[in-house]
Amino acid sequence: MGWGREESRDDDVDDDEDNHKEEEDDEDDDDEGVWHLAFDDGAGNEGFATSDAAFLVDDAGTPAARREVPSSGPTTFVHGVSRPADDVAQVDVAGPPLRTSHSLRDSLGLDRARLPFRTKRSLLVPPIIVTENQRAPFPKPIGKVFSAEKPQNQFFRLSGQGADQEPKGLFTIDKYTGEVYVSRSLDREAIHSYMLEVSLTDMGGNLMEGPVSVAVTVIDQNDNRPIFKESRYAGEVLEGSPTGTIVMTMTALDADDPSTDNAVLRYTIVRQSPDKPSPNMFSIDPEKGDILTSISATDLDRETLPTTQYELHIVAKDMAGSEVSLEGTATATITITDKNDHAPEFTHKVFQANVDEGSKGVAVNLTVNDGDDPATGAWRALYSIVSGDPGNSFHIQTNPDNNEGMLSVVKPLDYETGAYHTLYIRVENEDPLVPDAVYGPSSTSTVDVSVLDVNEGPVFSPDPLRVTLMENVALGSLVAALNATDPDIKQTQSIRYAVLRDPAGWLSVNPVRGAVNTSAPLDRESPYVHDNKYTAVFIATDNGTPPATGTGTLVVHLEDYNDNAPYVFPSAAQVCEDAKDMSVAVVGGRDRDIYPNAGPFKIELGQQPGLDKTWKVTRLNSTHSQIMLLHSLKRANYNLPLLVTDSGVPPLSNSTEVKVQVCTCKKNRMECNSAHSPSCSPLSSLLALLLTLTLLCL
Repeated sequence: MGWGREESRDDDVDDDEDNHKEEEDDEDDDDEGVWHLAFDDGAGNEGFATSDAAFLVDDAGTPAARREVPSSGPTTFVHGVSRPADDVAQVDVAGPPLRTSHSLRDSLGLDRARLPFRTKRSLLVPPIIVTENQRAPFPKPIGKVFSAEKPQNQFFRLSGQGADQEPKGLFTIDKYTGEVYVSRSLDREAIHSYMLEVSLTDMGGNLMEGPVSVAVTVIDQNDNRPIFKESRYAGEVLEGSPTGTIVMTMTALDADDPSTDNAVLRYTIVRQSPDKPSPNMFSIDPEKGDILTSISATDLDRETLPTTQYELHIVAKDMAGSEVSLEGTATATITITDKNDHAPEFTHKVFQANVDEGSKGVAVNLTVNDGDDPATGAWRALYSIVSGDPGNSFHIQTNPDNNEGMLSVVKPLDYETGAYHTLYIRVENEDPLVPDAVYGPSSTSTVDVSVLDVNEGPVFSPDPLRVTLMENVALGSLVAALNATDPDIKQTQSIRYAVLRDPAGWLSVNPVRGAVNTSAPLDRESPYVHDNKYTAVFIATDNGTPPATGTGTLVVHLEDYNDNAPYVFPSAAQVCEDAKDMSVAVVGGRDRDIYPNAGPFKIELGQQPGLDKTWKVTRLNSTHSQIMLLHSLKRANYNLPLLVTDSGVPPLSNSTEVKVQVCTCKKNRMECNSAHSPSCSPLSSLLALLLTLTLLCL
């Protein structure tokens, strides 16, 4: 910026009068030009603004006084603005003094009583305005501080942020003239203003005047382009939405001064892809960034549009969208989402299915058409059987891959009881239909199921067959009569029987009549008998083509017969030859038979003469007796004959022997004639005594 004429200015200020020394020509009338400004940025001027309201500058750069100006500040700042840039110029106004009795403070409307500064001397610090991104060379003058009276031995000092505080050295001041300089380019987006203080000091650095605050304002330049928060945006709009529906909002940010056009953004859609059926299906609010539908609700039909996704290229421009603006771009992908406006329809009014009787599994796949978006609740089908399945023999499950209904047999069907089944089927969507769509006749269908006759195997009745038999029956005795029938009642077929599993080999079966007889003695005590039950399996085969078989189980409950003699335990005992306790052992009776053919047992001495002179057997309870010596015996091995008898009818007796070892006992050792005689210890004697006492309590 330059000016055609600048008047000189007297810096002397009278301390007593505090009056302006800048003067204007008395003969200048209102609106008379006093100087001429030129602002050249290569693009043309758009206007000027002055810091003093008493002056104006027209579009041609010619200044004029708005009214009579009795006094003015020493400096007037003129701010020139154009589209690509702006600048500030400082103008000193000088002219003949206008005689007035008013002081500068009176002209400015300042109350002397409220001023914190000295009345005789004060620092005049006009605001400083600096444009960011200035080019070298540096330092550059950006303003000036004035003192009404500054002795030569006093100096200007600048302090605060950007001077002696970080960022240090950004601003400096000529200590003699008060000229303020900037030492490098400023960035408004980093720091938009600086608060400094100016003071006068003597040669020793002592404060003489001030400090007075000075604000340095950084004027913004359009040096930041708009930036979208995301490079790609995604939005959705439901088909059939009315015109003007907001789909999504695009938001860009500009780091420039928000109070200027540098950060005023305007949004536009520069391209839509694809551009069918219309290149203007969507619009964008230029100020808010809201993307809205422009197409009618009828045309916004997902099923008729060429695609379900549209890509919009969005541009955000600053400077309110002017041609000299900076811009940022982003992409918006809009998906037309589906609503359930199409009811599913069966592809056939009647489906046919053939099912083998007695089988399970899928009988037929039901197919439907649905115009809605696949893999959504508006497309996925739900099938139901309305009627025709009183026995709940069928079930329909939706195949998630192709939306078909898989009609399955879950309970085997019987040809003889029902060769045909007619099912009435209905299909619906997971999501409800929109109000203007309904399920029509095509959403129902019929399935005719034909049951195919299959040669079924014979069926035993009852199964299992349970019988009770005494274990000692004669060979060839009848055990049971098997009964198997053929379910194929519409066919005449014969049945033959055979043994499938007979663990002990005790049974045989008549192949025609199914009579089961014993072929070997039955033994309840056999390891093949569990819990008195013997189990065998038989097979029945018809003469169909191909032959079919069925199996049946026979469970024989065996009753006990007293066919097992009892025996005693233990069969051996030891005793010390010098023992004072004449007890030898406690023996008990055992029997493989069960009650009433087992205990109570009678245990007594054998029939050999003289036994009762040395031995004595005393009954303890229904199953145990105690053997005792009547006198001491020498060390030797003795076989004691015993007779044990059960309680069966008739009873069975058994003559047996108990081996008694009379041993020499020394301290904790027992020496017997047997090489395998166990040692005798106090602990073993105590355990034997406890066993005897336990048996006595039985």
